[in-house]
Amino acid sequence: MKTQKTYAIGVDLGGTNTVFGIVDAQGTIVVQDSIKTQAYKTAEAFVEAGVACLRPLIEQVGGIANLAGMGIGAPNANYYSGAIETAPNIAWAHETIVPLAQMFSNQLSALDPQPSTPFSVRVTNDANAAAMGEMAYGVARGMKNFIVITLGTGVGSGIVINGQLVYGHDGFAGELGHVIMVRGKEGRSCGCGRTGCLETYCSATGVARTAREILANTDRPSLLRNKPADQIESLDVSIAAFQGDEVANEIFQFTGKMLGEACADFTAFSSPEAYIFFGGLCKAGDLIMKPIEESYNRAVMPIYRGKAKFLVSGLMNANAAVLGASALGWGK
Repeated sequence: MKTQKTYAIGVDLGGTNTVFGIVDAQGTIVVQDSIKTQAYKTAEAFVEAGVACLRPLIEQVGGIANLAGMGIGAPNANYYSGAIETAPNIAWAHETIVPLAQMFSNQLSALDPQPSTPFSVRVTNDANAAAMGEMAYGVARGMKNFIVITLGTGVGSGIVINGQLVYGHDGFAGELGHVIMVRGKEGRSCGCGRTGCLETYCSATGVARTAREILANTDRPSLLRNKPADQIESLDVSIAAFQGDEVANEIFQFTGKMLGEACADFTAFSSPEAYIFFGGLCKAGDLIMKPIEESYNRAVMPIYRGKAKFLVSGLMNANAAVLGASALGWGK
C-alpha cells in the first residue's frame, strides 16, 4: 500500500545561511532549522551537515516515508542537471559544478529502511523557486501565465507560461535582470560582465547607486545627505520617501519608470496575466508600484495596455524562499 505523502522539504540555499523547512500541503512550515552555507570547505561536507540538520526535523514529522521530496532554491542552480554550476559567492561551488540534487538524494534515501525509489530532490534558481511558490501558495494560484520579478541585491525573474516554468534548452532561461536598458558607455557596469543591465538600476543596490549619483550631481537638500553617500542603502531611500523627501521620491520614479518599460518589453513575448514583485523594495508600496504600472501602460503596445495586473508577492516574509522551494518537493 502506497504511503500518503503529507510533507515536502524546502531549502533556501543562500550565500550566508541555508534554511531547511518541512512544509505541509497547505503551505505551512511546520519545522525548520539552518546551517551556515560557507562554514564548509567542500560540497560533501555541506551536504553531510545539511542531512544532519534535517534528520531531527524529519523525525518530528514521522519519518522520511511521509515526505514527497525536497526542493532547493539556490544561486546558479540548473533544474535540468540538478547541479549548482559555478556559483561565485559560494566557496564550495566556486568554479565547479556540484551535483547537489543527486548528493542529497543519495543521503536522504539512506534514511528510508525500505526505499522503493530514490528520494526525489530537485533544484532551481531562487527566482524560479519564488515563482513556484507563488503558483502553489501565493497570489498566482490559478494563474498559468505570469512573471515573478525579485528585487533584491540583484534582479531575478521566474517566467511561467501555460502553467510551466521557462527553463530554456540549458536550464538558464529567464534572466530578465540582465536585459540591457542603457546601451553603450553610458550604461552601468554589471557583475555579469555586461553594461546597462536592468539589475544595475532596479535592484536594491541599483537604487542606492542612483541615490549616490543624484546627490553627487545636485546640491538639492535631501534627508539622504544625513548619511555618508557610500553608506546609503535602498531602505534609507524608502524611509526618506515616506517622509516626503523630493529626491528620494524622484529615485523611486526613475526606478519604477525603468521597471515599467522593461515589463512592457517582456509582455511582447509572453503576454502575462500578472507581474508579481518580490523583495525588500516592494515594501515601499505605491512609491514603487504606481510608477511601474504607469510607465508600463505608457510604453506597452496598445493591444496589451491595461490587461496585466501588477501585484506584490503573497509570500513576503522571511520563509518565502523555503515555501517556494518546497513546491518543487511536491513535484510541481
